[in-house]
Amino acid sequence: MNLRSLKKAGPAEREPAEAEGPPTAPTRAPTTLSGRIRLALKPRIRELRFDMHLLSRSATSIAGMVLIIGLIIVWLFPTLFAPPVPGTSPYQIPLIFNANPPAPPNSHHIMGTGEYNADIYYGVIWGTQISFVFAVEVVILGALMGLILGLFAGYFGGVIDELIMRLTDIFLSIPGLILVMAIVAALGRGLGATKIALLITWWSGYTRLIRGTALSVRENSYVDAARASGSGELKIMFRHILPNSWTPVIVQATMDMGTVVLVLAGLSFLGLGAQPGYAEWGSMINQGQGFLAQGYWWMILFPGIAILMFVLAFNLMGDGLRDILDPKMRR
Repeated sequence: MNLRSLKKAGPAEREPAEAEGPPTAPTRAPTTLSGRIRLALKPRIRELRFDMHLLSRSATSIAGMVLIIGLIIVWLFPTLFAPPVPGTSPYQIPLIFNANPPAPPNSHHIMGTGEYNADIYYGVIWGTQISFVFAVEVVILGALMGLILGLFAGYFGGVIDELIMRLTDIFLSIPGLILVMAIVAALGRGLGATKIALLITWWSGYTRLIRGTALSVRENSYVDAARASGSGELKIMFRHILPNSWTPVIVQATMDMGTVVLVLAGLSFLGLGAQPGYAEWGSMINQGQGFLAQGYWWMILFPGIAILMFVLAFNLMGDGLRDILDPKMRR
């Protein structure tokens, strides 16, 4: 075949420049359960690796994570750091009633002693567990209450939205600390009453937050597609809207861990929180402030540092999570 005949030949008559290989076999979906699980988790694992990469680039997030890991270790294993006295409550600081004045930090008491030879170090260690458990319970329960109410209000709208949001506005219009103090005064002094008071007031902020996010998410096309395919209302809410709405709740809940501890310490300092003698940081500062004028500075310094480190740890971690979970910051 010469050049002239090649030009006149049609596409079907021309010789291919390169031999084509065998057709590629179509990719088959895995048939085993483990294969389907790996296929479903593959994008989530890839996303988690990218999140860890973003987290490792933030020095403040790393600092917050290190502090939180240290707090978790003290929370889980307090007996390794400060063994309690057998037969007594570990949350009560052991006391030795004598006429000796509070001792400064020394080889036997690295953080000094308080009134009646109360070990400040013991109070700081067991105060970590009290504060951690208290903050986790209040934040998780408050976030769940607010998340469910805000999700229903944002998705259904109408009368349900009006009822939930007007109730939320009532709680938001009253200063939170004043309301908590009034509830604690009515219920009685103690950690249980303080926890109930905070739960009564803490859900309102999460309700408004999740409601605003749910209002925008419900207008997306995949929600309309799920509704057109016959999915029920609850399935759409908890499978399609909730996973795309709880990002700001996670960030807010992380930062609220420190805020709850601050409120607890403030109430205990005012005499409305933990009972005297409890290993609670605010109560320890309340007992030590009467001795500050006499030069016993260590009685309030070390509990104050503990509160500072707790709040700082979760604020730093919250900032890091906001940078990771915000789509604009991930670019």
